[in-house]
Amino acid sequence: MGLLPELRHPTVAELVSSSRALTARRPDLCVLREVGLSRAGRPLHLLSVGHARRAVLVVAGAHANEPAGGGTLLALARRVVAERELRDETSWHFLLCADPDGASLHTATDPDSLYDYHLGFFRPAGREQPEWAPSVLPPDRLPPETLALTGVIDELRPYLQVSLHGTDLGGSWVQLTRDVPGLAEPFGKSAAELHIPVETGASDAAGWPVSGPGVRVMPAAEAGPVYPSLPDDARHSTWYRPHRYGGLTAVVEVPMWAGGLVDDPEPHPAPAEALRHLADRLLRDAREVRQVLEEVRPGAMEGAGTAGGPLLRATTWGLELVPGLAGDLVRTRPPDGTRAYVSSVDAFTRRVPLRAAAMLRRELRESEPHAAARLERLVALWSDSFAVRFRARRVPVAHQVEHQVRTVVAAALHARAGTGTGTG
Repeated sequence: MGLLPELRHPTVAELVSSSRALTARRPDLCVLREVGLSRAGRPLHLLSVGHARRAVLVVAGAHANEPAGGGTLLALARRVVAERELRDETSWHFLLCADPDGASLHTATDPDSLYDYHLGFFRPAGREQPEWAPSVLPPDRLPPETLALTGVIDELRPYLQVSLHGTDLGGSWVQLTRDVPGLAEPFGKSAAELHIPVETGASDAAGWPVSGPGVRVMPAAEAGPVYPSLPDDARHSTWYRPHRYGGLTAVVEVPMWAGGLVDDPEPHPAPAEALRHLADRLLRDAREVRQVLEEVRPGAMEGAGTAGGPLLRATTWGLELVPGLAGDLVRTRPPDGTRAYVSSVDAFTRRVPLRAAAMLRRELRESEPHAAARLERLVALWSDSFAVRFRARRVPVAHQVEHQVRTVVAAALHARAGTGTGTG
């Protein structure tokens, strides 16, 4: 399969329109239907291709600031329609956007720089993220987007769910809820051909068993978390829902900008000391953002993650995580001593205060222009420093999409080989 022609990421409206057109061309194969409504009343659409009982579910848009999944999902649907062998005893189902409300607030889908990306940045508080809500909320308080997603999983009972994610700057990696032997080879080959670094020490998967370079398997429930202060736990997310039916989930990450340093497997000379330094910087940067917030919105942190509009809720939720995370980095023995892991933590600890500053700037832009200007200077400074430190190189949208498409197809074929012909 050659490189796809996408030059930019499609909007949710464009995804729906393209899915309707595909359904109109192939009504014998395709069905587009609503499977729920968001909190704001936006429809959640599911495109199904094929009629076999054995199913693959592909989810895009679970995180509002990660637009790559939309183009990947559409390219995959077109490929499944065109290639009969992919539909051999398998139906494919595509949730076009798991969080349309969040997508409407993240306006930087095709930015020219990290600075532009953060000027339009939005990512909701954890309890408002469809996949993560079950890890922090009781069942009777789950948002409708989560209920729509779990309802689709319960209906389809997929042997494989693929959640399409993206990172701003770094490399590509895969997280699995159960191992898929053989996936690492085509994943790595695709990344190499498309000049995308493989993130071998991703902090998101710190300490997890390694299936292959850049492919990690989530640990068993009895394994303790690497960052004890973080409230969410992947093992309680919607990623584990397919396990009820014998299935599994693959989370495929791809960067908007490729970053140096994240694929270096060499041992770091002093990882614990480096993490202490990163923890200090995290506290210092977050303190600058929090100072602005407390000056213009006294008491806002008292309702962290739950009070105010979506931008303020997301800002305070992120700032609330900082002290615990910094403490984890200092008190916990590094689970990975490679340069790649330390670099991944470096990127992570830059993102948290940078994103808080970016969203708070948007929140205050009209009501507190001077405070917003202070925050914009921080966003500019930190974005530039992030890009320079990691030698940021733009990954063409077509390459982002192609890499995810290849990885999803490989995951589906290898996972199917491991499940036989049953539905699980």
